[in-house]
Amino acid sequence: MGCCQSSPSGDARSDKDQNIYGQGAHHPRSSNGTAGSAGDGGVHAFSEFSLAELKAATNNFSSDFIVSESGEKAPNVVYKGRLQNRRWIAVKKFTKMAWPDPKQFADEARGVGKLRHKRLANLIGYCCDGDERLLVAEFMANDTLAKHLFHWENKTPEWAMRLRVALYIAEALDYCSTEGRPLYHDLNAYRVLFDENGDPRLSCFGLMKNSRDGKSYSTNLAYTPPEYLRNGRVTPESVVFSFGTVLLDLLSGKHIPPSHALDMIRGKNILLLMDSHLEGNFSSEEATVVLDLASQCLQYEPRDRPNTKDLVSTLAPLQNKADVPSYVMLGIPKHEEAPATPQHPLSPMGDACSRMDLTAIHQILVATHYKDDEGTNELSFQEWTQQMRDMLEARKRGDLAFRDKDFKTAIDCYSQFVDVGTMISPTVYARRSLCYLMCDQPDAALRDAMQAQCVYPDWSTAFYMQAVALAKLDMHKDAADMLNEAAMLEEKRQRGGKGS
Repeated sequence: MGCCQSSPSGDARSDKDQNIYGQGAHHPRSSNGTAGSAGDGGVHAFSEFSLAELKAATNNFSSDFIVSESGEKAPNVVYKGRLQNRRWIAVKKFTKMAWPDPKQFADEARGVGKLRHKRLANLIGYCCDGDERLLVAEFMANDTLAKHLFHWENKTPEWAMRLRVALYIAEALDYCSTEGRPLYHDLNAYRVLFDENGDPRLSCFGLMKNSRDGKSYSTNLAYTPPEYLRNGRVTPESVVFSFGTVLLDLLSGKHIPPSHALDMIRGKNILLLMDSHLEGNFSSEEATVVLDLASQCLQYEPRDRPNTKDLVSTLAPLQNKADVPSYVMLGIPKHEEAPATPQHPLSPMGDACSRMDLTAIHQILVATHYKDDEGTNELSFQEWTQQMRDMLEARKRGDLAFRDKDFKTAIDCYSQFVDVGTMISPTVYARRSLCYLMCDQPDAALRDAMQAQCVYPDWSTAFYMQAVALAKLDMHKDAADMLNEAAMLEEKRQRGGKGS
């Protein structure tokens, strides 16, 4: 997947460069002790895996399980693996000294692991064991963009599908940029993967460097941003340049060096650039828009390139087959999915979340108040400063607004409490998460619910709130898994186990 070198031409590559990642992962410990949560092909909680688990999943890192290998510039390997619960994962194994400092590697992995988006093949975990450094990601079952564009067997992707790929990857980059992780290393057609439904996703592996201080580009120099050749640094503008090369791939069906493509664009030889396998089945007007965008992305001066929001706003209006599933346009079999059924009996909170009854959830959170926060903060006498009193006053105002269903005011007050950072309250995160849901902001709600889980790893309410937010984001399979996870934690607590 993400660690591959791009081929400088459309040459055939080994099968090991295909089928890079796919459906899902199991529920191991997270780095803070909790169980992860996920469904096949969906969004997962971030977890720390043991080396034994990953060895078992990959048959002791058997060569038969390798799905991509990189060259000497970025020596690491990606394996396909299957966990005990039958879910598939992708495991990227670094050389022993790529990341000498385990803390630095873990911190970097956790940073990428905070990202969760349906346009990403998400990072779901990592492993630091002795000299071993491994990343674990969702496995994408339907190959890379490079395979579909350069090495297709039955049919080449139709024009509308190529436009969808361009938009979805632009959306992924824009999301990463918005979340404060704008740097993507070596974006190319091998980093774009297709999930079980044929939807394109951006590999999360490119969000981490190949080593602590290693090269960020392993591609042929002809495809490398000019400023990277000058100073060896990746910038957000470098990522946009690389996106321009992917647009060229989509237009031409070949891997054309940017300088050559720009000569063709300047010469108005647009038809010469277009993929002949499309047999003219594309809109010249749409192709011209994409070509112009590619030309802007490939500008020599970084400041002359568009930003990620520009990419999305340019490509979104070109989508004209929104009702046609990706698997149909790719010509692959439909992914059949059994209806999700709860594996554990649901409590009143679980039932309210399964019905997405926000009013009922509000009533339960008001009644529960802060009893689940007990033990999450122990403050010394010296910490009861004026700042602390102000912070608690902000929380109190938030609680009153929350009780009175003034959710916007509650968000403001809870944000004042959270931003001070002296005291961490999972209940505040859960309440603010519900406020965001009430204000139709499911992305923010999901972030808060994940923060609540980080503070209190075994707290079922954190998982329940994630389930509702995921359902609001139309990630129903993942929502069902989160719901089951929460129910399991509640059941464990009722049996006298730790947490809820």
